Amino acid sequence: MKIQKLCLSCNKELKGRSDKKFCDQYCKSAYHYKLSQEQAPKFFNQVDNQLKLNRKILKEYNKAGKATVRTEIIIDLGFDPNFFTHYWKNQKGDVYLFVYEYGFLTKKENGRKKFILILWQEYMNHKKFKQ
Repeated sequence: MKIQKLCLSCNKELKGRSDKKFCDQYCKSAYHYKLSQEQAPKFFNQVDNQLKLNRKILKEYNKAGKATVRTEIIIDLGFDPNFFTHYWKNQKGDVYLFVYEYGFLTKKENGRKKFILILWQEYMNHKKFKQ
């Protein structure tokens, strides 16, 4: 008695090899994509997504190359200052955190927390690149 095997994606009857699980590449791809969507996001994806969001927000608020913005404005948009790619320390000892080419420094002015936003500059390469 032969057992009929069905495609794991579309439930069509499978023909061919006995260990076959999918009727074609489309069904195989669709099955694995659906499976990945059902699983909790992986740590790498969560970090990567946050870095992309942080960069997008910094880019939006720093069109001129240097800007100041109240922290709550960009935090409310989903910006998380704990996610950055590298840092740079200036001669005054201020440490700028960067998300790729967009940097930010936390400052307190008049009792309010603000971010000073900058762009990575060529002269910053002369100091040893920090990660």
